[in-house]
Amino acid sequence: MNQKNLNESFWNNHYLERTTGWDLKQVSPPLKEFINQLTDKNLRILIPGCGNSYEAAYLLEKGFTDITIIDIAPALVESLKNKFSNDSRITIVLQDFFDHEGTYDLVLEQTFFCAIDPSLRPQYIVKMSQLLKKGGKLAGLLFNRDFEDGPPFGGSKKEYLALFSPDFNIKIAETAYNSFEKRKGSELFISMIRK
Repeated sequence: MNQKNLNESFWNNHYLERTTGWDLKQVSPPLKEFINQLTDKNLRILIPGCGNSYEAAYLLEKGFTDITIIDIAPALVESLKNKFSNDSRITIVLQDFFDHEGTYDLVLEQTFFCAIDPSLRPQYIVKMSQLLKKGGKLAGLLFNRDFEDGPPFGGSKKEYLALFSPDFNIKIAETAYNSFEKRKGSELFISMIRK
């Protein structure tokens, strides 16, 4: 698939037509466990390509106070505004991730990296470096497998280490032991610190 096809209308149509096969309908188990270990409820947290935002809902439930979620699909963002209406702890942004400005302590990665065209991966890393404060953390899941035709787009641990290590200190990049059943053995849990 060409990069130009992965635009606002591509993703918006998936939400309008309810063809969101990637949606787990729950918090991804590795991210839930990661969130459970966070103690600072005032972390500035960003979730790009947030989808139905189960992770954001869980963060709110756990008492986190500064969450920003971004997606490019207008229909989804409207739905999220209704879902999280009148909760001042969450900011919902309709925007291309690459246009976003801000400073965050933590970015949660859940199916966003695999949704963008692989040619944009170097730009993703540059943007993450801009959005994360020095010493800020990028944590979440990357697919550790290839796909026939994306999205999703896969990759390998070796490829990711080469991509991220110039800008990030990689603390963890291991096969997730607690993946959602359909994804067992195909996800890497990552935790890395912006240099």
